[in-house]
Amino acid sequence: MIHNENDTIAAISTPVGNGGIAIIRLSGQDAFTIADKILCGSKSGVLSAFVSEMGDHTIRHGYVFDFSGSRPELIDECLVSKMEAPRTYTTENIVEINSHGGFSVVNKTLELLLKAGARAAEPGEFTKRAFLGGRIDLSSAEAVMDVINAKTDNGRRAAISGLSGRIGREITSICEALTSAIAAIDVSIEYPEYEFDEAVGSDALLAIGEQLKKLEALGNTYSQGKIAKEGVSVVIGGSPNAGKSTLMNIFCGTDRSIVTDIPGTTRDIIEEQIQLFGFPMTVTDTAGIRQTADIVEKIGVNRARDAISGADLLLYVIDALSPVVDDPLLSDVPASLKKIYIINKTDAREDVSAIRALLPEDAKVIEMSALTGAGVDNLFETIKEMFLLGSFDFTNEAVITSKRHKQLIDEACELLRLCVKSNESGLPLDFVAEDLRLAADKLCEILGKNISEDVIDNIFKNFCVGK
Repeated sequence: MIHNENDTIAAISTPVGNGGIAIIRLSGQDAFTIADKILCGSKSGVLSAFVSEMGDHTIRHGYVFDFSGSRPELIDECLVSKMEAPRTYTTENIVEINSHGGFSVVNKTLELLLKAGARAAEPGEFTKRAFLGGRIDLSSAEAVMDVINAKTDNGRRAAISGLSGRIGREITSICEALTSAIAAIDVSIEYPEYEFDEAVGSDALLAIGEQLKKLEALGNTYSQGKIAKEGVSVVIGGSPNAGKSTLMNIFCGTDRSIVTDIPGTTRDIIEEQIQLFGFPMTVTDTAGIRQTADIVEKIGVNRARDAISGADLLLYVIDALSPVVDDPLLSDVPASLKKIYIINKTDAREDVSAIRALLPEDAKVIEMSALTGAGVDNLFETIKEMFLLGSFDFTNEAVITSKRHKQLIDEACELLRLCVKSNESGLPLDFVAEDLRLAADKLCEILGKNISEDVIDNIFKNFCVGK
């Protein structure tokens, strides 16, 4: 549905359900007059310009009334905040009603605002208006949901890096340098009689090289930013009764998976969210991979394969007493998937050199006893090294967490490399300038410039309503 951007919008900005306090947010040029239709300064229920007469950025005690019946009906007692444009979150007039958090009260208040002339806000529309109003760039707007969804301190720090505008400032600085290089090249093309192509090309090449290094460094933060935002997906696989479920319980710190001596106990995938070194991690225990006639176990085996194909790391558990290292599962996994081979039950068999000899020469191997806990710390440290967990300063460095940003940065870097190659090959500066413009355009898309409305709508549709 197409809506007018000048509509005054309303939404519940706190989670749905019963709570102590709820916030209903109203934003738009008619926010004050619409709020006046349902709010009063006293229990008398006499309508007045209650909100319109409030001072800017002030809070007052008031009451919500329904005036649709034969006499005013008191709905709730509340606190009302008034914020005048443009010094607001959306850059528009804003009213926030802090009511009691009962489901009925909150929804009734929103219903009254909609009847009084407001329109129900779309997901992310308040933040979208902040972007369209020029208060924040698109990279900062996208970081809003990252802050809301952050599961760990590092996830929060990475999101705040974007929300504070650090990424936007980095990209803007690079864009300005590229624009200056483009301007210098354009001058040399416009006035060929001065014959300073060589000097301009040399200066442009130097500027491009410097900005390319900065951009590559920024793009390289994505691996850690993605982990901070989404976490690491770890799947525990291997043959039946190798100790997978015991290892799962070690990760979780509780008896999450059933452990028995009977092979095939785990029939389905068991998933748990944990933290390791301050980063979110999804750990999945899977059914042992083996040929079986049991229909239910077959389903579990297939689900195990699916889980492994979408993981970041496979922990392949080998039973030191009955080693299986030619598992067809290992030939199915993507070559890019990181793997750690865990030779388990070393408490019962100390010499596992023969098993190690059967594994790939460059394989990461951990000797461990899930029963006694020996080798567990080594496993955790190995995971940390593989993903550089905890090694990044999210507080003081700009970090990319968005796949969209990463893709645009990579495309811009490739265009800048073409600029350097064109210049070194002696091609006319026109070729360099064109690729420079395309690179700058890619970076501008991160900030929300030169971007289609469809892309903007697609970004904000993933926001929660009320934000």
